[in-house]
Amino acid sequence: MIAALTGRVLSCRAGSVVLDVGGVGYEVHLTRAALALVPATDGEIFVHIHTSVREDAIVLYGFFEQAEKELFLQLISVSGIGPKLALAILSGMKSNDLIQAIVLQDVRLLTSLPGVGKKTAERLCMELKDKVSGIAVSGTILPSDILAAPGSVAADVLSALENLGYSRARAQEAFTRIKKEMSPEAFETARVEEILRLTLRTMA
Repeated sequence: MIAALTGRVLSCRAGSVVLDVGGVGYEVHLTRAALALVPATDGEIFVHIHTSVREDAIVLYGFFEQAEKELFLQLISVSGIGPKLALAILSGMKSNDLIQAIVLQDVRLLTSLPGVGKKTAERLCMELKDKVSGIAVSGTILPSDILAAPGSVAADVLSALENLGYSRARAQEAFTRIKKEMSPEAFETARVEEILRLTLRTMA
């Protein structure tokens, strides 16, 4: 079962992105908000994956935050909500707003989502009220976040900057600026220490 992917963007289409992972192209379905953050062709991203296995197809759904994947899994646990509808729900409302609507049992707001009728909204409230309240989605994903696969240069640099006392947002901004200034070849061959030094210089 595929749980996560790091790959180079080959193409974007309505509702999905194709990633080159070791020479194999994987189509990953994303929310509208996530698609808007996908870098241009040849950029590299990291996504948490839910693998949906059907009789006629294997479909991959991707998320930049583990917490958003957890929310997606809670949605598809509700009777009548499949992966496609769950992704549409997440595309139609910010994750934190969705969690609040479910916890507050705001059926009217939930029925404004695509494909969600009154009965489905009521089931969401009844079955998930206590389950989603503990899910913490940041809602502030920045371009550098989707590059930060565990063990990657981005993850190591951002972790080092946070350990030095810099805020996550400031560290992300500086790292993204350095990556844009470097050529792809230079970035690929640079050591973590070098990129950290360059990033710190921009933050001085």
